[in-house]
Amino acid sequence: MAGKKKEASLQVSVTNQEQWEEMLAVKGLTVVDVYQQWCGPCRVVVSLLKKIYNELGDDLLHFATAEADNIDALARYRGKCEPTFLFYGGGELVGVLRGANAPLLQRMIVQKLGEEKMVLEKGVERKVIKDSGLGEDEQKADVETQAEDNIIVPANKSYTVAIIKPDAVAHGKVNEIIMKIQNAGFQILAHEERRLTEDEARDFYRHKTAEPCFEDLVRFMSSGPSHILILSQAEGSANVVPAWREFIGPADTEEAKRERPESLRAQYGTEALSNAVHGSENIEQASRELAFFFPNFRMASQTEQDGKEEHAERTLALIRPDVARERREEILSQIKKAGFTVALQREVLLTEEQVRQFYSQHVKEDYFPALLHTMASGPVLALALARQAAVRHWRNLLGPSDVNKAKEESPECLRAQFAVENHPINQLHGSASQEEADREISFFFPQQQTLAVIKPDALREHKETILEEIRGSGFSVVQSKEMVLTKEMAEELYKEHKEKPYFSQVVEFMSSGPCMMLILNKENAVEEWRAMMGPADPEQAKATCPNSMRARFASNILHNSLHGASTEERAKEKIHFIFGDICSDVEPGGEGETDRTDIAKEQNSLGAENSDNQRQEH
Repeated sequence: MAGKKKEASLQVSVTNQEQWEEMLAVKGLTVVDVYQQWCGPCRVVVSLLKKIYNELGDDLLHFATAEADNIDALARYRGKCEPTFLFYGGGELVGVLRGANAPLLQRMIVQKLGEEKMVLEKGVERKVIKDSGLGEDEQKADVETQAEDNIIVPANKSYTVAIIKPDAVAHGKVNEIIMKIQNAGFQILAHEERRLTEDEARDFYRHKTAEPCFEDLVRFMSSGPSHILILSQAEGSANVVPAWREFIGPADTEEAKRERPESLRAQYGTEALSNAVHGSENIEQASRELAFFFPNFRMASQTEQDGKEEHAERTLALIRPDVARERREEILSQIKKAGFTVALQREVLLTEEQVRQFYSQHVKEDYFPALLHTMASGPVLALALARQAAVRHWRNLLGPSDVNKAKEESPECLRAQFAVENHPINQLHGSASQEEADREISFFFPQQQTLAVIKPDALREHKETILEEIRGSGFSVVQSKEMVLTKEMAEELYKEHKEKPYFSQVVEFMSSGPCMMLILNKENAVEEWRAMMGPADPEQAKATCPNSMRARFASNILHNSLHGASTEERAKEKIHFIFGDICSDVEPGGEGETDRTDIAKEQNSLGAENSDNQRQEH
């Protein structure tokens, strides 16, 4: 079906269920304009679709129109007249857009085509969505989610911001300029219409503050809508930043007309400020401007380009004492329903000094005394939450920081749901950025060291695999060495087990060949390493923790491959015994070091659920 229609029209016409099913079987991304017979398809976007198709020239991109009246799968779209575009990949719905929003439609086509190519070429899992139909909250949420998705681009190309300024927009030259941009070989990866406020214009052009025309520039750029584009060039071509500046010509329009009459500014500019288009001056400025206009723009990581799953982002969440006592389980349940994993969890009683240190930027605020009282009034539950885009999703789930505003504007948000009556302080905290999240997680979950031993049996057969998995799990190896333990050293290493019947066998085995000793560093390192090893008995490990190292590598309870200290104190003792006095990665006397140490001690005492005698170290 698709082959017959392609020569006659860019959009394949689908008018019945059989043709619909044929369309879904087409390889690649298909953008479907859903319509009803009485109103017809959306004609205003046809020229845009042609431009996009000509620009991308990709055989995996397809367009179709689908008449909902005679297609059973589209029954829920009948009786509606709003333009609706459905994005299908591999027969699955991967995107929805309602309304003839040309910039957003172009952006979504580029993004969804890129995602579908990653599915087909790299085996990345396809992100399938549900559309519950027009007018329902779930549908609106789906559309908003699509609009907020990251713009992820290949890392082997360069990118810049282009602005079609208010003067060119007012003169109706946008489509003409865009056509020239595309004909010159530039690729448009995103396109948004936006009117800058004066504050935004000042911030954007802050590097020109000292220039005499700065205030005039601010007024001009905020005088009407602009069109903001992300530009790139074909793979293997030169840096796009100088290429774009060469194409637009000198900033002064008179100079442009004299020296570069074919440039955009010569053709569309009228004076120095009203020069039609903007271009980033260098790579550094391009990066800043991309972040300014497109905060979700980023280059694909190596794991994404290789088709591997991207590591989750982490953020800090705090449940303050008032609700940590009464409603923690409700909050934890909502956290898990929102797709977060609790990577680290600690309950800690903060001193007033520790609260002041953590909230140092808020000390002079009027609300700080109430915040200080709240945070020091009882145990705080600290969580490191993990998922993709964790910072943004957690802050969206929290809602406004002002409790009254949260109740009025977002009554379903967590801060509104778990507000304490007559209390001005919200009951949940979230990091504001990834950098802040890293600092805050380090505050509540300081780096810890533990001793790990790869025993003689595992060292012979599984050394490289074990080391690879250790590093892949986020541990850093501070020091390591291979050594053959003497009988006396083995006895000292396992002295806590001296009265156990298996003690002599353990000592004999541990001194029978080389072991590898490692100092591992990570948040909560002692427990994390013990969890990674699994139970001391391999049979129990296979039953309860089949993915643990002992379940996979150990042969019996004596030859169980690995050793780890049971507590932080024992880890320090064993590290000193094997490696002697060593320097910690954290410089002593560093700012906040005493407080972080105190927190760690409090957390260890609060979190210890098992006594040393209940643990098996061998």
